[in-house]
Amino acid sequence: MSLLTPEIGLLFWMIVAFGVVFFVLAKFGFPIITQMIDERKKYIDDSLEAARQANEKLAKVQEETAAMLKEAQEKQSQILSEAVSMRNKIVEEAKNEAAVAGQKILAEAKEQIEAEKEDAIRDIRRQVGLLSVQIAEKVLRQNLNNDAAQMAMIDRMLDEIETK
Repeated sequence: MSLLTPEIGLLFWMIVAFGVVFFVLAKFGFPIITQMIDERKKYIDDSLEAARQANEKLAKVQEETAAMLKEAQEKQSQILSEAVSMRNKIVEEAKNEAAVAGQKILAEAKEQIEAEKEDAIRDIRRQVGLLSVQIAEKVLRQNLNNDAAQMAMIDRMLDEIETK
């Protein structure tokens, strides 16, 4: 029967030992544990805030990119229309001069028109090429798959924004 009912002395020393362990934990263990939990919570909150800010900046960068693309397309169409109107104007002037000055002046005017046309086309091709490279770069940056590459992309974009 003594196995089921502990003696008073044993019960007393168990309570004393429990009290000492509880006191030591309350005095030294629990404050450290709660401090670590608070620090971890603060770290998580800070990380969430940083992620939210990064998402906001990324959204802003995407909006700016869309605006830049729209502006570039508008400039491209404007340049093309100006090139066409300029070409038409030069052709008309060349025809009038050819009628007055003869075959020799006509040949020179055609050469000049062709040269300006080639310059305009080269300029347009160069601008289209630059735009294509920029668009491809933005698309490739957004298509990164692993977390490290994404974080590197976000850091890079944030640096680009801050330098602008």
